[in-house]
Amino acid sequence: MQDDPQKREMINRRHFSFRLNLFFFVTFALFSILIVRLAILQFVEGPTLSAEGIGKSTRSVKLPPIRGNIYDSEGYPIAYSTSTQSLYYSIQPELKLADAKENARQMAVKLEKIFSEKGDEDPEKAMTVDDIIRQMDLDFRRNNISTPRRIKSGLTKAEIAYFMENRSDFKGVDIMEESVRNYDKDSIAVQLVGYLKKYKGVREDVDFYKEKTEETDPQLQYLEEEDVGLDGLERMYQDVLRGKNGLKTYPVNNAERIIGPMQITNPEKGADLYLTINKNVQLKTETAIMDHLKKITTSTNRYERAEYAKTGFAVAMEVDTGKVVAMASMPDYDPNIWAGGRISPEDYENFQNVLANGTISTVYGKYETADERSKHPSSIVPPGSTMKPLSVLIGLNEGLFSTSTIYRDTGVFSFGKKGYERYIRNSQNHVYGSLDGAGAIRDSSNPFMAAMIGNALYMRGSVNGKSSVEIWDDYMKQFGLGVLTESGLPGESKGVIEYFSEAERGSAQSALIFASFGQQGRYTTLQLAQYAAMLANRGTRLKPQFVNEIKDSDGNLIQGFKPEVLNTVDIPDAYWEEIETGMSQVKSEGFEDFAYSYRRKTGTSEQDVAARRAENAVFIAYAPAENPKLAVAVVVPDGGFGGYGASPIARKIFDAYDEEIGLTGVPKKKTVETASDAGSTQEGTGAADAAAGEE
Repeated sequence: MQDDPQKREMINRRHFSFRLNLFFFVTFALFSILIVRLAILQFVEGPTLSAEGIGKSTRSVKLPPIRGNIYDSEGYPIAYSTSTQSLYYSIQPELKLADAKENARQMAVKLEKIFSEKGDEDPEKAMTVDDIIRQMDLDFRRNNISTPRRIKSGLTKAEIAYFMENRSDFKGVDIMEESVRNYDKDSIAVQLVGYLKKYKGVREDVDFYKEKTEETDPQLQYLEEEDVGLDGLERMYQDVLRGKNGLKTYPVNNAERIIGPMQITNPEKGADLYLTINKNVQLKTETAIMDHLKKITTSTNRYERAEYAKTGFAVAMEVDTGKVVAMASMPDYDPNIWAGGRISPEDYENFQNVLANGTISTVYGKYETADERSKHPSSIVPPGSTMKPLSVLIGLNEGLFSTSTIYRDTGVFSFGKKGYERYIRNSQNHVYGSLDGAGAIRDSSNPFMAAMIGNALYMRGSVNGKSSVEIWDDYMKQFGLGVLTESGLPGESKGVIEYFSEAERGSAQSALIFASFGQQGRYTTLQLAQYAAMLANRGTRLKPQFVNEIKDSDGNLIQGFKPEVLNTVDIPDAYWEEIETGMSQVKSEGFEDFAYSYRRKTGTSEQDVAARRAENAVFIAYAPAENPKLAVAVVVPDGGFGGYGASPIARKIFDAYDEEIGLTGVPKKKTVETASDAGSTQEGTGAADAAAGEE
């Protein structure tokens, strides 16, 4: 049956109409989607894309910041930054890589010629073509292609002038101003101040700098060749001292060619530190230690002779403020060996044993072998008899005896099972007879401490759930022994607590008896200075302060510092008076003609090292006695008797402080100058009167 043509025509028209409507619908939908997408691009994603477009059309070169300076308490520069001109080379990105590398090698030949003709005549500073190519980093081991490479620092005026005059002949070469760290030639508190190293050498190993790799602010991002603090105050105040990068920004096209004027944001100089350290007190402290080491190692006096003494450590801390005016770890070194953020293998070999700060961490003397070193103590030593004032305080405060209690010192105290007794004796087997607490401090009676404090505390047993050893530990920590001083210095040690291990290995009784006269813990010199200051101010533990003020580069105050109390101990005045009486009667060498009353305690701490028993000289003191101003701690490992090996050093520190700052609040040197001026005035008046008489 044939189809009806009229009917087929109607069907075709229907199909055409459907297809036409479908076409218009699809076209409308596509245009709608396109319009919506354009709207999103313009109004939603537009700002972000615009910023990215600008970023892709500009390039920024970071200019290194200028590090802030470090001054002593009187404004004398200890560590300071000076400007230098450095030459940088940028690989030409518009060229093929092979051509860019070849251009760089040709540039290296040209630069070597100029350096040799116009540069420093010092042969050690000469650069070969290979040296220059190595700095160019053409294999991109240290930098990407757009990072400028530092080729040479410390350009001479002749080099700078030549490159500036012939700029067109040295495409890719830039002269940039940078800072160089300088340290005073007198080596003032070098271990406290610290040193710098290259950022690229520490960013993977030091947690503080690992975090810096995530910085997004271009002005705060670290540069590979930047010098950064690795120890001491340089590290502790890194963020304060660093400053901010400068930026050199220029527009480029798709071929990376510069197409517009350059914009420069100058680097911001870091803030300056004004320390509590007094330069003159510090230098006199350092000299006093080295002079005394020389004396005791060659002395013919058997009490003074200490042939193994190689190192000495001292801290002087103000009693009411916590300000550290001197901190010496001797021998020290010239910190300029770190110039440029690197140290030579020879210098490292010579000075590695003194790079660390022995007043807060472990330092040994210089020995040829590790075996020989093991025969000698480090800088962290037992306090010995300097513990006895605190022991007496504990005994009194715990009610183990009273200020009127008398103990008969027969020269020996024994404890332990019959047949296994252990004996505690006085130095040189002295017998002191009847002693109260003050007398036990004065005569340094080991049997008194063992019987009346260590053993008595053990025999009393636990109190309120705390064992006798835990009670002892509480006192130690309240007085800053076995805990951080909170100084904030990197690498500070808590010291070494030994009474807990002795209680487990031996007995709580032996732990407390030996701890009572300073043989169950090892502490740093800074801890002992903080402890001495706490004895002086009757129970207030102050945070050691090293910085008086932080100022910006224009001298405006950013931050000042006030005394910071860490904790206080409430002990009756009568107990303080008891130990002060004892401390005022201790014999100590070097103070024979001292103009002030002072309180002190000597210590000869014994320490088993390898196959020998070392004797360390320890000394703490504060003055004036009635109104304490300064506390001093001195430690000389292998130094023998504290009264001979450490006390004379402390005397020179007190004298230096009195001269420069004043134990009564007025520097003695100013008093002398005033008296001298007055005398000169009187002489002038007398001469005038005489002349008038003659007329």
